[in-house]
Amino acid sequence: MRPPNHKPRTMPKIIIGLVGEIAAGKDTVAEYLSQKYQAQTISFSQPIRDILDRLYLPQSRINMMTLGNTLREAFGQDLFSKTISREVKESSAEIIILPNIRLESDLAFLDSEPGFILVSILADQKIRFKRLTNRRQNPDDQTKTWEQFLADSNLNTEIHIRELAGQATHQIDNNGTKDELYRQIEQLLSQLKKG
Repeated sequence: MRPPNHKPRTMPKIIIGLVGEIAAGKDTVAEYLSQKYQAQTISFSQPIRDILDRLYLPQSRINMMTLGNTLREAFGQDLFSKTISREVKESSAEIIILPNIRLESDLAFLDSEPGFILVSILADQKIRFKRLTNRRQNPDDQTKTWEQFLADSNLNTEIHIRELAGQATHQIDNNGTKDELYRQIEQLLSQLKKG
C-alpha cells in the first residue's frame, strides 16, 4: 500500500532539438511528431518571423539571418536559447520539438534541460535543393537557383550547422522516402521512451 503523501514519479519531457542543413527535413520530422503524438513545436525562427511580419518585411532567408544576428549582437548570443528554454519550461506538452537549432549558442540553456537530446538530420545536397524549391516555407524558396542555394549554404547561420551536427547523440538519414523517415522517427521515439 502506498503512503498517503506519495507522488507518482513523472517522466521528464522529451525535448528533441533538430540540427540539419537547409531542407534536410527538420520541419517534416516536427510535423510528423505533432500530428501523430501531439508534440509541440517551438521554433527558434518564430520570434524573428514575428518581428519581420510586424515590420512588413519579407521572411526571406537573408532578412531572417540579418535580424537574428542583429538581435544576438544587441542582447547576447544566447538570446534565443534563453527564450526557447523558457517556452519549453512553460509547455505542458510531453514531447517538444525544436526544429531549427543552428548555432552553439542555441544550446546554451537547453543542454541542461532534463530530457533534451540533439538529433542531426542528414540529406544529400541535391535532394535538399529539390525539396527547397518544391516547398513554400520562405517566399524566395521556389525561385531559388542552384547557385543561390549554394550561397545560402554558406550564410553565417548555416555554416555552423555542420559542426553542431557532430555533437548530436542521434542521427536520422533523410535521403529516402517519407516512410523510411517515419520509421526512423518511430525507432528514435521508442528509444527515448525507454530511457
